[in-house]
Amino acid sequence: MSFRGFEGGESRNAGVEAKGAVGEDPELESALRNFRSSVRAWSDAAYRQPRLVEVAPRGRVWRRAAAWALGSVLVAAGTLGARQEYQHWQEMDRLARLRQQQELRRVEEQKAREAEQELAKVDTAVSREVPDALEPLAQLMAADEGQ
Repeated sequence: MSFRGFEGGESRNAGVEAKGAVGEDPELESALRNFRSSVRAWSDAAYRQPRLVEVAPRGRVWRRAAAWALGSVLVAAGTLGARQEYQHWQEMDRLARLRQQQELRRVEEQKAREAEQELAKVDTAVSREVPDALEPLAQLMAADEGQ
């Protein structure tokens, strides 16, 4: 680390200032030199010590956002698929009921036709054109028409 006006941690004018102001007291100079050397030794040891560098979690936020987006897409697709399946089954049920109603109508119409035919057979079998007393006369008339 370097500051403006310092070279290698010392001021250019450090020798002049130290001798001028502190030069009178050798004990103070010795204490300051010891303090300076201990601070330098401590900072060198602190800077040279191997450290674990924590890597910033760059992709964590994006991964979470992508996971939420993908999850939302999957939920939406599942919901949409289930809804379409439900609508398909409803349509199939409606068509089945319609076919069943048509079949019932057809069966009822067939029964009605059969009933009419049965009634027509009964009507022809039971009904007579001429009463029993006039039967010989009706035969004579039929013979005359045939000739």
